[in-house]
Amino acid sequence: MNRRIPRPGRIPAPAAAQTAHTPSPLAGNRLGTVAAAKAGAASTAGPGAGPLKTSASLAAAVALAACCMLAPGARASGAEAVAGAASTAGAAVPAALRQPALITPKALQAAMLAVASAGKRLVAAGERGTILYSDDAGASWRQASVPVSVSLTALRFVDAKLGWAVGHQGVVLHSADGGATWARQLDGIQAAALVLRAASEVAGPEQARAVADAQHLVDDGPDKPFLDVHFEDARKGYVLGAYNLLFKTVDGGTTWQPWQSHAANPKGLHLYGMGGGGRALYLAGEQGLLLRSTDQGASFTALASPYKGSYFGLLAARSGALLAYGLRGNAYWSGDQGANWTKVDTAVQASLAGGAELEDGTLVLVSQGGDVLLSRDQGRSFSAQTGAALPLAAVAQASDGALVVAGLRGLRKLAAAAPPASAAATATLAAAAARPAPAPVAASRPR
Repeated sequence: MNRRIPRPGRIPAPAAAQTAHTPSPLAGNRLGTVAAAKAGAASTAGPGAGPLKTSASLAAAVALAACCMLAPGARASGAEAVAGAASTAGAAVPAALRQPALITPKALQAAMLAVASAGKRLVAAGERGTILYSDDAGASWRQASVPVSVSLTALRFVDAKLGWAVGHQGVVLHSADGGATWARQLDGIQAAALVLRAASEVAGPEQARAVADAQHLVDDGPDKPFLDVHFEDARKGYVLGAYNLLFKTVDGGTTWQPWQSHAANPKGLHLYGMGGGGRALYLAGEQGLLLRSTDQGASFTALASPYKGSYFGLLAARSGALLAYGLRGNAYWSGDQGANWTKVDTAVQASLAGGAELEDGTLVLVSQGGDVLLSRDQGRSFSAQTGAALPLAAVAQASDGALVVAGLRGLRKLAAAAPPASAAATATLAAAAARPAPAPVAASRPR
């Protein structure tokens, strides 16, 4: 059964939302294994949809709604609607958008949901706006200056200096110094106003519906998280998230443009991951959603998906191989830009929450059960490595070759994942990528 969405941009509030006032301490958690996360998402996600992995309590998130409303009876059309949204937004900004992240030694024990490399530096992000960085391959960490205290779900750096982080309440942050300090580029209130402005410029009979839907987004307030961020270079990037939220920038985040209408996602399904570059870009989401752009992001069209459960991420390897992974240990490999997919035997039952490509081309996945899986054949097969006895959300490679994993109990450094890249190793990987794939699997029900 598919989850029903009454209107684009609106979250159907469970009954518990009527009495929820304070977000859970793990409101930034995107791991469905946490009992609170399952309870929060189960009321809106149908069977096979998978948990909304960025919320430990969807009811608590919904309770943040109702800011930015226009006066009763006001017509939301054109510039007046945009002005109305902007005039009321300032009076209802949630505290987490106004309060900087608390600098505290306890940050080292915070739940961490993302980790990435910024040159030789490691940067990690998680609950309550906590961002940490390490210049000694993860042996020690320092806390960054962050202007918000919302939970952060994803990070991306294009070089040693320039990076972006996204998270709850529609937040987009930018760092120009390798993650030591951050500035806000966008939040959910501003994002809703941008959607309303774009709707007011729609021509023809569709304008009234577009404006009404956008007004619902404004009325909801900044309750919808961004779940991933993807930048091709220092200027062109995307942020994506719950209920088909998708924004694009071509100036490094100085300005953002709503991009939902460019994605073939009529059900408004959650977008969990993005990968690729150049002319080929890919989106992965709930209920088996796979989208591809072959025109540099101008449009995203649906791919035939071999799986009806949720994909929580997508790796686009440098070799051109694709790996979509997600619910209940499911992963699928493609060597032809998503035209055909082959099921990968991961031998794990826990949902796969994060992945990365290492310097030598090895692919690594981590699960909500603490599993760490490595593939040295571009994602066709995986072997289990020594993992961590905690739910994991993300993984990155340190400058010394070791893996650093992020999870509900903070950050942990594991043994080196693979020997340094060599000509022989590179040749082996190239040969593996060139081997013909097994027959693609047919679409199936979630398992």
